[in-house]
Amino acid sequence: MPDTHKKTILLVEDNPDDVELTLRAFRQNQISNRIDVAVNGPDALTFLHSQSSGTYSNPLPEVMLLDLKLPMMDGLEVLQAVRAHPRTRHLPVVILTSSKEEKDLVSGYRLGANSYVRKPVSFHEFTEAVRELGLYWLLWNEIVQEETPPPE
Repeated sequence: MPDTHKKTILLVEDNPDDVELTLRAFRQNQISNRIDVAVNGPDALTFLHSQSSGTYSNPLPEVMLLDLKLPMMDGLEVLQAVRAHPRTRHLPVVILTSSKEEKDLVSGYRLGANSYVRKPVSFHEFTEAVRELGLYWLLWNEIVQEETPPPE
């Protein structure tokens, strides 16, 4: 089985209760990977693209869990920016949202989401959904590690 301890997750979520619920669900499923949290779209993009001394400050996460209803820049705009950048164009993005809007589902896939998961209402269902996400995206999925050098 692949070593998942070095694999990180970027959770993009503005609601502190949903952040805590997600972190708790990962802990309950013994998924101990590092989880970085961005509370809005610009913070997520800064995390992914920030540079220091000619190199990227953060390694690419294994997967980004992206809420749609974010302040400053919504999740679909974040997704569009992620897909437009050479460093992150192949980054697996799972939309994890409470939105039941068909247009959000269609737009998410049109813009390049790898998966669209509606947040279940009950904690038990949510915990199970997180377990399944963790197993697939952290253990079984193979990603492209496309790390282009930052522009000079």
